[in-house]
Amino acid sequence: MEHILPLRLDLRIDWSEQDLFGHINNVMYAKYIQAARVNLWEKIGLTKHYSETNVGPTLAATSIQFKSPLFYPGTIYLLSGIKEIRTTSFIISHELYTEQDTLSARAEDVVVILDYNTHQKVSMSENIREAYFKLLNTRS
Repeated sequence: MEHILPLRLDLRIDWSEQDLFGHINNVMYAKYIQAARVNLWEKIGLTKHYSETNVGPTLAATSIQFKSPLFYPGTIYLLSGIKEIRTTSFIISHELYTEQDTLSARAEDVVVILDYNTHQKVSMSENIREAYFKLLNTRS
């Protein structure tokens, strides 16, 4: 599958996210990426699917490569998209940029579809797959 990042999420950097050294703490990058991940889940219907079926996403792994520091005040934006769809999991790629379009971090999440009733992995529904491909086709 082509690596496409169709979703954009804009976030404001808060003063409290700074560390002793005057830049944004690395833990906050994980928080920003979580916000982008949940945004993608909502856009493709995984959150709604979970509320209706008790089958939904769970984070299996995440990684972040830091490219340049962030500072307060400011805003950032994240671009996110599904890099690979497997049977019971998928990989999300994220890129985090400053308002000046400087790449600050790249990240990847491995997300597993879990039946929360049985705590077993299950296949991703065709509806969710179709929702993502529809999102790709309607991006601006």
